[in-house]
Amino acid sequence: MGGNRKRMIVTEDLTKVYGDGVMVRALSGVNLEVACGEFLIVTGPSGSGKSTLLNLIGTLDEPTAGRVWVDGMEVSTLRGNQLADFRREHIGFIFQLFNLVPVFSALENVMLPLIPYRRQCAFDLRARAHELLEVVGLEKRAHHLPAQLSGGEQQRVAIARALVNEPDIVLADEPTGNLDSRTGAEIVALLRRLNEVREVTTVLATHDATIAHEADRVVRLKDGSLVSL
Repeated sequence: MGGNRKRMIVTEDLTKVYGDGVMVRALSGVNLEVACGEFLIVTGPSGSGKSTLLNLIGTLDEPTAGRVWVDGMEVSTLRGNQLADFRREHIGFIFQLFNLVPVFSALENVMLPLIPYRRQCAFDLRARAHELLEVVGLEKRAHHLPAQLSGGEQQRVAIARALVNEPDIVLADEPTGNLDSRTGAEIVALLRRLNEVREVTTVLATHDATIAHEADRVVRLKDGSLVSL
């Protein structure tokens, strides 16, 4: 972790075991620190624990053992409404499969995470969604459905959606996995640019070693454990 920057993410002995009969240890005692504003890439082969690590940091899953802190808050203890509020206020997720709603336009997909909380927003949600589509270069595609967009365009919509709540952290799980190499490189460059301009702490999981040059730092997972590069 570079310099004297504040720690945004800390994991302590983070462990995740799946299964009731045959036990699968997805993560084993992972200790990791990520600085505020850092762009961290987590590499490793399929099954190494990358997605599990992101899911535990983002509170989409609960650890079997160990703890997770985000901005000084121990999030591994949150439950119920506190957990939902934490995700909505602090985390932006980007997935390999885009996860766009096919009957919603690009604009509506960007707005979607905050639509149930629209009255609580201190900003115009539609205006923010338009602004973010402009940021990712899709302002002219705002009213197109996902099926009318290319894979790269759909992932740009997903990036805009991840930013709509102005998160402290963006967690990107194999965001280039369904894209060709050129489009994938463009998406990673876009995430890097947004990380620098908006100072959003970014953790990107990938098996593609060719994008490592975009990172401030690269860590590697193997069989659920952090290993030296």
